[in-house]
Amino acid sequence: MVVNPKPTMIAQRDPANVPANGSTGSVGNRRLFADPAYHFQALRVLNEVANGGADVTEILETIGLIHGGDAGGWYEAWAATAKRNVARAEALRDPVSKGLAYLRAHNYWRSAEFLLKPEDVRRPSAWTSQVDAFDRGLQALGIAHERTSVPYEKGALRAIFYPGPAGWESKPLIVFVGGEDSTLEELYFALVPAAFRRGYGVLTYEGPGQGAALRERGLFFTPEWEKPNAAVFDAYLGTHAKPPSIVLIGMSMGGYLAPRAAAFEPRIDGVVSFDVCYDALDIVRHFVKLARDPATAGSSSVSGIIDSVRWTFGVHTLDEILDRGSAYRLTDVAARISCDVLVLAGTEDEFVPVAQVAAYVAALTGARSVEKAIYDRASGGAEHCQEGASTLWHETFFDWLLRRFPQTPRA
Repeated sequence: MVVNPKPTMIAQRDPANVPANGSTGSVGNRRLFADPAYHFQALRVLNEVANGGADVTEILETIGLIHGGDAGGWYEAWAATAKRNVARAEALRDPVSKGLAYLRAHNYWRSAEFLLKPEDVRRPSAWTSQVDAFDRGLQALGIAHERTSVPYEKGALRAIFYPGPAGWESKPLIVFVGGEDSTLEELYFALVPAAFRRGYGVLTYEGPGQGAALRERGLFFTPEWEKPNAAVFDAYLGTHAKPPSIVLIGMSMGGYLAPRAAAFEPRIDGVVSFDVCYDALDIVRHFVKLARDPATAGSSSVSGIIDSVRWTFGVHTLDEILDRGSAYRLTDVAARISCDVLVLAGTEDEFVPVAQVAAYVAALTGARSVEKAIYDRASGGAEHCQEGASTLWHETFFDWLLRRFPQTPRA
């Protein structure tokens, strides 16, 4: 195993940068909301600006109407912004403007739904609206893509393949899967345009516990991620030529899912944890402890995560969350991973302790190579999954891809 870590720069959190309450409506103090959950989700919307999924002032105007902790107000503000974009898209004749307006509407509908309770009656229509807007956006922009329904157990999983520009077939196929609260369409903005500009094709998919698999099929998360991953691989390779190599990226909790699949799937040549999630049980224990503490149980950050995990894991009680979460650890399978590995992390990740990077790297005793990148505040990538700094992790990933899977880069 070759370990080639990048320098780690640690920056301490400055309490002066956190406002006393509510929304700031600006990024001058680096916090969009005092509430961590609302700040992170607002940053998540901003992250899509680089790839046509949002506009800066449009976001700032929207969050200026929201008070942190008010999920209903959050929904109403983002839904209104989404509806305005749909109305504009429907009135536009220019296909590029039309397509971009629809893609922004998709992202705003996705965000509107996000902080609602799982059982909220507004969720189904917001879900339908975001998928519809996404499809209309890709169609108007003429973005080549193939939607696929992958048979899985008694249901099906969704996948979208985005072929790259001319010559993409000679390069590695990038496969991208999300995390505990990801949707299939959201994955497009996180990676696909960046990959296309560099000449790569990308296959995105969602597994049980995610997106439509959860909402429409009632499929909950499984720790044995090699099973849904294999179903997607089989479906793709059944209709497409075998690529020179396959690199699987897992986003957020996908930092557990992708390595778990790589431990059992010989067709994976490289695996990326974006970000690290070596031990999900450690994270679950932390939030269950907060949920049991009267001083923190009412926090929207804590209650939101607990509600989401109950929903996606198909459980009801905190004890059930702990019991189910005990299976989501790479401790017993990391040594089985034999491909090239890239591990990403942020120093101020509020969900996954950055210390998990060292534990994961130490456990990768059978990997062909291991590299890591830990981003600090000064770099802009200190947040979970480098939200707000997607170009930063793209730089790391695509350079790693060229080193580990040599090829001639596009001019």
